[in-house]
Amino acid sequence: MYEHLRQRGKELGIVFGNHTLLSNSRLALEASEYARAMGKYEIFHETMFRFYFTEAYDIGSIGVITSVAAESGLDTEDMMKAISEKRYRSVLDQAHKDGRKINLTGVPTFIINEKHKIVGAQPVEVFKEVFSKIG
Repeated sequence: MYEHLRQRGKELGIVFGNHTLLSNSRLALEASEYARAMGKYEIFHETMFRFYFTEAYDIGSIGVITSVAAESGLDTEDMMKAISEKRYRSVLDQAHKDGRKINLTGVPTFIINEKHKIVGAQPVEVFKEVFSKIG
């Protein structure tokens, strides 16, 4: 799986590190919803992506999540309070339900015009082919 990601990333200048662990990302996802509410989703997402995929950190670790939040300019104490209060859990639960409705089987998944689905890290040619069909 990671070799495939490395090949796809190389096309776009993205470096994938050597992973030995598949993290439980649930708390990181809750933290990302906090970041969204604080208007810092993009920087948080990019930083989390780098920590996990390039630097191979365990994003299931509270310490790593807090480091990502701090580097993203978030109030880490307030974020931890939001996580402990499960403030954004319902958002993730709804996203999970929505994913089941569309038979989501992998990430990333791209839904185009609500009827074309591209699953996984696919070559640019796959996207071009779909767009040519609907264009």
